[in-house]
Amino acid sequence: MAQQHLDPTAGPVAGDALAAYLRAQATEFLRALRQHRETGGAAGGGPAARAQSGVGENGSKEAVDAARALRRSARRISGTLHTFRPLLDEGWSETMRPELAWLSGTLAREHAYGSRQERLLAALHRLSGSAAFPAQATSDVRQEKGQLTVGAAKAGALLERQLTLARTRAHSAALQALGSSRFHAVADNVAVLASEVPLTPAATTASATAGTASAGLKSLAAAAEDRLCDAVTALPLVTAGHPYNSEALVHGLTADTAPQPQDAPWHQVRLLLRLHRYAREVLFGDDVILDVRLLNAGKALDRHRDAAEAAAAAASAARTPRIAPATAYALGVLHADQRHEVEAARFTFQRAWMRETVGTP
Repeated sequence: MAQQHLDPTAGPVAGDALAAYLRAQATEFLRALRQHRETGGAAGGGPAARAQSGVGENGSKEAVDAARALRRSARRISGTLHTFRPLLDEGWSETMRPELAWLSGTLAREHAYGSRQERLLAALHRLSGSAAFPAQATSDVRQEKGQLTVGAAKAGALLERQLTLARTRAHSAALQALGSSRFHAVADNVAVLASEVPLTPAATTASATAGTASAGLKSLAAAAEDRLCDAVTALPLVTAGHPYNSEALVHGLTADTAPQPQDAPWHQVRLLLRLHRYAREVLFGDDVILDVRLLNAGKALDRHRDAAEAAAAAASAARTPRIAPATAYALGVLHADQRHEVEAARFTFQRAWMRETVGTP
């Protein structure tokens, strides 16, 4: 694979590019916060009405979009503080990063539960569809299909109850977070960041003189890319090069509630890919080139994360005490289906990553 690394000495990047990017993201954060308050995050009727209108738990599409924008800018600020921390005041950035991570994580849960519920119910509908079997289908297969159809309705109802409850709790937690003194402290710090970025004295001095800070900026971005490439190299891409990886499915519905150990390095690559994208945005600003290879790889890893978490939700529901055997069977089939989706996402990532980088303006 031909890897395109960032050249620490190439390209006209001003020493204040980091400050400009952080100010822009802080401004986006404050704009989204104002929009969220103006659209009334807690308004909007009951869950059934919201589901029919296509809006989220927090009442209006505008409020949902504002919350998403808040998460997006918080992630970018936090990721940028991590990648370029040698150029920023250490005490300030190390205090801000976990607070921004707390905020983006809290705001993301409601959307995650809603998407997981939609994904699982759609998969159940697909798996238990009423399409007729071919004439040569065996009676055993017919029996299994009937058992899945019987259990799917109850499995779907169980998942809907559990995930709706989780989503409601996440919504309440998000509202509580947005009204807390902890959030107000974060917002105050972001407001300061919108006008004044706490660069280190060495960074500002070098930027004003010989441009050393610009080279340092590129070096740190290149280091982020190297960490991503190293993490991808450590992945079992040869195994992922096959659309079916039986080793990832042998555990089935194990009693162990811990996440699948195979998933963790893939999740880590997803985070590192995001940091690499943010670093490119810092370096190139509005002139950043859309890298189709990174875009497709990121989409595959998002799909991987969603399928892995959906499989875990199906497994958790199957451990509910005193459920009917047909319900447990349907949940077992659903769990296996989502683990197959995990493997398909790994296969897609492998195909995307091993291709040459193709940029489009």
